[in-house]
Amino acid sequence: MFKNIAFNSEKKLRNGWWMLIFFLVLASFLFPLIFLANRFSFEITMTHQTILILIASVICQLLRKDSIANLVGKINSCWFKELFFGIGIGSVLMALPALVLTFLGYINWDLNVFSVSTLLSGLALCFSVALAEKLFFRGFLFQRFKEGLGIWPTQIIIAGLFLLTHINNPGMIGVVKMFASINIFIASILFGLVYLKTKSLAMPIGLHFMANLTQGTILGFGVSGNTDLSLLLPSFTTSKLWITGGDFGLEASAI
Repeated sequence: MFKNIAFNSEKKLRNGWWMLIFFLVLASFLFPLIFLANRFSFEITMTHQTILILIASVICQLLRKDSIANLVGKINSCWFKELFFGIGIGSVLMALPALVLTFLGYINWDLNVFSVSTLLSGLALCFSVALAEKLFFRGFLFQRFKEGLGIWPTQIIIAGLFLLTHINNPGMIGVVKMFASINIFIASILFGLVYLKTKSLAMPIGLHFMANLTQGTILGFGVSGNTDLSLLLPSFTTSKLWITGGDFGLEASAI
């Protein structure tokens, strides 16, 4: 009986157990880090989280005796081409609705004081977020779900989980919450389709990274309700949050 619960017909450990192992490995690194952060009074940054997710993912791949290339894609010239192609698409995904809102007269723009440090910190943060979320939502867990349940049940489950990680972000209320939820859910499906098509994390990382960088660091909108220093400062000429997305960002805009 236990054998049937633990192993499939090919005598391999079932995907559900591998997911549990992934979270246990992640927790084995996370809890000591939390203890050290409290002990020495430092903040656990997105970079820390990215490193932990990467370590847990690699360890689980090695335990499965599977290659790292099957997790992130084969790192070669094609991988970097897909990364930069994703960066191009990500910039358009946010620049285009901003241009439409500007053309319709819903946004006025001011220049912020240019700072290299602002740009560099934005680059680092946006890349860390994109890498962490793609490793977590499109890496080991996505593959185990897909192998066990199939593509579209996996897409729906992961999109739901992706939405849940954003659901209590600042500004997630009322009409903003409705449009943001729709757009974030669709974005997750898009990331999944790109991953399935390319069998690599390169383009999804590029897409997510540049969408956040364009929306936040460059254009000055909120990024999922979080604000930081930016090169431009938008000001809205309408109070219709379903059009502009308000402080949450373009992710909550109907456009």
